[in-house]
Order: sequence, then structure tokens, then C-alpha cells
Amino acid sequence: MTILEVYKNYRADIINKPYVIAEAGVNHEGDIELAKRLIHEAAEGGAHAIKFQTYKAETIASRHSPSYWDLSKEPTRSQFELFKKYDKFWKKEFEQLKKECDKSGIEFMSTPFDFNAADFLNDMMPAFKISSSDLTNTPFIRHICKFGKPVILSTGASNISEIIQATEVISEYGVPLSLMHCILNYPTIDENANLGMILDLKKKFPETIPGYSDHTMPGNMDVLKTAYLLGAVILEKHFTFDKTLPGNDHYHAMDKDDLKLFFKETERVFKLLGSFRKRPIPTEETSRQNARRSLVLSKKIQAGDIISQEHLTYKRPASGISPKYIDEVIGKKAVADIEPDTILKWNMIE
Repeated sequence: MTILEVYKNYRADIINKPYVIAEAGVNHEGDIELAKRLIHEAAEGGAHAIKFQTYKAETIASRHSPSYWDLSKEPTRSQFELFKKYDKFWKKEFEQLKKECDKSGIEFMSTPFDFNAADFLNDMMPAFKISSSDLTNTPFIRHICKFGKPVILSTGASNISEIIQATEVISEYGVPLSLMHCILNYPTIDENANLGMILDLKKKFPETIPGYSDHTMPGNMDVLKTAYLLGAVILEKHFTFDKTLPGNDHYHAMDKDDLKLFFKETERVFKLLGSFRKRPIPTEETSRQNARRSLVLSKKIQAGDIISQEHLTYKRPASGISPKYIDEVIGKKAVADIEPDTILKWNMIE
């Protein structure tokens, strides 16, 4: 499944199969071989796409930008200093990673954080991801929309009026849009996940595709599974090859084994969901005939007697007249003698 197929085939009235983005971010830590390892393991785990981040510290943050992450896990207190540690990849490196993704059968994506990055990434990607941090960056949103590709917009730390403003800008360009529920805490504790907000986004923005960008601890992947059941079609979570590594994005990331578990469980969920159109299925036909009831004589009646309520009861199986027709049966005449406990048929009355 490709991201373009997601946009083409999405239906709001069913639970769609999830499209999973392994958010590698900068967990390659500037090492191209580690980045390739992340690609291979994300593909092995079953992710549909792997996404990196493309930025330069000088264009994303001032030198005086404070941290907003768990300092016990990542002690760097300046955004600028943290970004400076991981901004070693640029066009040449991402072209290599794009080729590696193609060989591995996984879609390549990278979130751009400036105009130059967006320009050179455009030739490599089927869709653009816009970070929560740029939801109010109207000039940047307009620049990305000019490429005419689908947009995946995270909504972390945003109120509805800000989301409305961003979606109105995007709608001017007529590009398909997915809105990702997101909580901008690293990590997000369970009680702050607020997965119910997915339903609010679906209700208020019915023309968009719902998604979820997850920052909770991976655990048994129930958070992603719950988001999926609430209707999130595009799912994104940080991805690593080693969750024990130090740093901001390793400890709350999933690995290939988490991915495999998630897909195993969601395949079972999808099997349980089955049809989205209510109707009896073939295996229920015997039950329809034998577990439902018919009108049954509770006492003997003679030919010519008028059938009344006191002549009737309701018993299994459903091989006779259904109790739903009782009003049509009462007042009819028996055409022959009928013994008690007889299942009433239409040819017994006139």
C-alpha cells in the first residue's frame, strides 16, 4: 500500500487498513549506515514508509531556543544545540536514502523544516509531512502546497481555530489533506494521549483523512491499535533499532519487533471487523431457520374455528409463520383440524 493509494481509496464509513510511517527522524545520529539500517529494519517490520527529518540548526531555531523534552533522557537544554548535533544530512545523503528505500520496498519521506529542504525533497517524495511546529507557519505551508502533492499535517499543541486556519490555506491549493492527532510531549504519558480527539478531528474536518502521530512509550502497541480503531488511517511513531540508546527519540520509539506485533494484532482486528454492511452471513443460515421462532398452536382447534390470541404461542424453529405476522393470522379461519404444538403454516388458514 502506498500513500497515494491511501488518499485514493479512503472511505469515511469503514475502518481502513492502517498506513504506518516509521519516524526515523534523526535516530541515525548522522551516520548514513545507521540510517540505512533503520530503512532495512522498518521494511522488515512491515512499515509502509520511513520518514526522516531534514533541517539545518541555523534555519530551524535561534541560539536561545529552550528545550521542551525530558531532560533526564536528553540533557541538551538548547534546541539549537540539539539540532546542531543531528543536522549532518542534506541533499546528497537523502538521495542515497531514497535509493535505499526503493531497493527495500518502502516509501521514503522526510519532513522538511525550511524552503530549501522542501525544494530538493520534492523530487523524492509522493507526499509532504508538515510538523506540528509549522502548523502556524503559513508561508511555509503555502510553499509546500505549491508542489501539488498530498499533505500530512500534525496538529500537536494546536487549538481548533489554528487548525481551521491551516486547513483553509491548504484548501486553496486543492491538495488532499490528512490531519494527524498528536500530543507534543516527549514522551506522552498515557493519560495525556487523548485519543478521543481523533473523533473530534473526524467530525470537524470530514473532508480530511484522520491520522495519529504517537509519542507514547511503545509497550504492547495498544495506543496505536486504539487510534486505528478510532479511525486513524495514517499512523506514525518514532522508530529505532535500539530502544536502550540514550537521546531524545530512542527510548519512546518502536523497533521492528514492535512493528511486527502491531501488524499481527491489527490483521486479527481487521479480520474481526469483517463486513461494514449489516446482513446475515452464510454460516448463520441454519441459525436463522432453527434458532428463530414460529407461531405454534397452544391448543387444538377445529376446522372452521377463528384463530385468536389464546390459540397461539411462539416456539422454535422458524419453519412456520413468523411471529411478526401474528396480526395477520389472528382472525383467520382454520381450514382443517390442527393439533396442539403444531407449527402453523400459511396453507392451514384462510
